[in-house]
Amino acid sequence: MHLRSLCAVLAALVLAAAPAAAASDPPSANAAPAAAAPTANGLLDQLDAGDFAGAEARFDAQMAAAVPAAKLKELWASLPAQVGASKGRGEARVSNVNGLQMVAIPLHYEKAELLAQVAINDKGQISGFLVKPAPAPQAAAPAADAPFSEQPFQVGTAETGLPGTLALPKGQPPGSGWPAVVLVHGSGPHDRDETIGPNRPFLDIARGLAAQGIAVLRYDKRTMARPQDFSAGEYTVDDETTNDAVLAVAALRGTPGIDASRIYVLGHSQGAMLAPRIARKVAQSGAPVAGLVMLAAPARSLLDILPEQNRYLLQADGDMLPAEQAFLDDLDAKIARVRSGQAMPDKDTPLGLPAAYWRDFDTIDPVADALAVDVPLLLLQGGRDFQVVDTDWQLWQRALAGHANATLKHYAPLNHLGITGSGRGSMAEYQQAGHVDAGLIADIASWINQRSTRN
Repeated sequence: MHLRSLCAVLAALVLAAAPAAAASDPPSANAAPAAAAPTANGLLDQLDAGDFAGAEARFDAQMAAAVPAAKLKELWASLPAQVGASKGRGEARVSNVNGLQMVAIPLHYEKAELLAQVAINDKGQISGFLVKPAPAPQAAAPAADAPFSEQPFQVGTAETGLPGTLALPKGQPPGSGWPAVVLVHGSGPHDRDETIGPNRPFLDIARGLAAQGIAVLRYDKRTMARPQDFSAGEYTVDDETTNDAVLAVAALRGTPGIDASRIYVLGHSQGAMLAPRIARKVAQSGAPVAGLVMLAAPARSLLDILPEQNRYLLQADGDMLPAEQAFLDDLDAKIARVRSGQAMPDKDTPLGLPAAYWRDFDTIDPVADALAVDVPLLLLQGGRDFQVVDTDWQLWQRALAGHANATLKHYAPLNHLGITGSGRGSMAEYQQAGHVDAGLIADIASWINQRSTRN
């Protein structure tokens, strides 16, 4: 999702993604693919029945150590609070990935469509288990009479490049070329549309801006397109996000029909937090960006925001169960240990990310970074955003008060995705189809076009 800080079961509804203890019945030496689907469905049957010890007994040793029965109970029990009552399952699909039988089972819930993924080793043991939002169907191509077109685009070199899409306004570009925007994702693996349930915020923004005379580049995030690049386990936020955004600006700058002097970076959530850092690195490698659009930008460290988000979600039903409080206490302890600088295995860090990643990220001060870049800033914030909250918005307002280059806009009914809603913000809302507010997109276009006119 956006901020990585919606962790464990709460953000992407990850139940477990570790390789993982012995099966309850002695498995055959080489589990047949035909047995994979019954094994996966059997796991789900036990979880639904509350037999968490029996479910754990299906895990291999590593998985059982990572997700014991008590944690499995806590994770599975949290699902109805997020997505409503279960409405059954779909048909299992089995594939072979690196010697593992991978079983995908659609899970139908009252407020969301999810997908369970179960990895089964050659002994019939479960070595991985993940529940995530079901993938949305492929987006339709632009209508033939749309005022823009889309074309494939690659960020980076052929060997390690990222696939993307460039939306270009139709017609003759201005003498110097179209103004252009590079979109930078929120946290976690994301496709170029930043697909979250049935919603595609980046698709909406790209097409909305292209229809108003602004070219937009969106691309698959490296953690989505090339997870193998992180297999060594040691990486920083620059490896994950910043460096590719710098490459995207450079690639766009060399594209025919684009005005190289009018390239903007639009970051969402974590991408907004990093936008000033991206601008600084772009300036070091050549001409500066023309400006930054920061949508739902955290003003504080993600390790400060992480416990707040989880507490908000766990208290959504008005009650805090002992297991939920234990989860929050454990999270606080993990954050304290990361910040202490002591050595710790990845499995003991927040979200299981490398401690070095968190420590590098924790040094970033988004407000100081924004004040240090000499480019126009447009900050946009939804009033119903429970991931980046009013505390952050007030920090931005105070920091940028009187800043001649900064424009701040607040939209009371919008959530973290820039989509209109009502009532208390929730994870379930992300599973309801909507579109980024047209007024917000128009404000971005107006801000960019006004600056383009001045140049």
